Parts: sequence; C-alpha cells; structure tokens
Amino acid sequence: MSLKVNIRKVENEDLDFIYKAICELDNEVLDFEVFKMIFNENISNPRNLYLIAENETVGLGFISFHTQNLLHHCGLVGEIQEFFIHQKYRGQGVGRVLINEILDFAEKNALKSVEVTTNKKRVENVAIYENLGFTLSHNKFTIYK
Repeated sequence: MSLKVNIRKVENEDLDFIYKAICELDNEVLDFEVFKMIFNENISNPRNLYLIAENETVGLGFISFHTQNLLHHCGLVGEIQEFFIHQKYRGQGVGRVLINEILDFAEKNALKSVEVTTNKKRVENVAIYENLGFTLSHNKFTIYK
C-alpha cells in the first residue's frame, strides 16, 4: 500500500466525519441529534472499539466494533457494526489495516469470534469479507418496525 495510513481511536471531534460516512453508507440523512447521542454513548463504552483511518489531511474510513459475552459462545464475542472506506480510497488496503487492528484487539482480549453482517443488497461485500478471512457461516433474520 503506497497510501500512508494512521489508525487511531475515534474521538468526539470525529463526529461529523462519522456522521457523513454513515449517511453515505446507508444512503440516507439520519437525525443528527439522535446520531450524536448514540455516537457519544458508543465511543465512551469500554466494550466498544471505534477506529478511524486517516492520512495527514483527511479521514479515509472507520470501523466500529462492539463486544459482548454470549452464552452460546461461553465467552466474549465481537461484531463489526459499521465499516466504511471512502470510495476513492477503496482497494488500497485501508480496510485491511482496520480489520487487522480489530483482529489484534480480538486476539489480545481472547475473543471467541469476530463477526460481521452485511446487507444482502451489498453483494460485493461477501467477496470482500471472504478475502479478509471471514467465512460465510450464518444467516441473519430481521424484523423492522
């Protein structure tokens, strides 16, 4: 990768970057005040890891990772909740650097597994996650209200 990438924990000052990224990822404008409240709650939770990838001048992407103890794993499991790389930086290894940080965290904290879910309409993500070492092993069912 020729791109110089710095990875650091997300801070309060990253709110606007993360908000714009999530709106782009979901292709909708989210309620900023509600988003801000959830953002602050999530980045202050010690069980969560929020990382931003940046170069000297601009944010390139970010990843959010939540952990919890699950009975059926009899231990701590982590799930990537959001994973975003700006379009112009995709395919340059930025995502792999962020994933590697998550995997290092998982190993240091003896997590039983690292999981990620992707929307079925994002067909290309299956190959991306498989290329990053994930196995398509589960189905996820959802009811929206």
